[in-house]
Amino acid sequence: MQIPVTSQYRGYAVRPSAHCLPDGCFSSNVMLKRSDTRSGPMLYEFYSLGYFSSKEDALGYSDRWARDWIDARG
Repeated sequence: MQIPVTSQYRGYAVRPSAHCLPDGCFSSNVMLKRSDTRSGPMLYEFYSLGYFSSKEDALGYSDRWARDWIDARG
């Protein structure tokens, strides 16, 4: 599964990433960015959302987690 570097979802730029750990596992991370006309740009970064045996699984999880977070915030 190939996740785009940055995608758009409900007004947020979603940038999933995966960090390879010394044991060969991958940590899933995500950065969310949104511009708000009242408060200016907002940046959210989340690290170590989960650990996976493949980079693709980590990226997929980061992307799904970000969409769930955005949906929960409205």
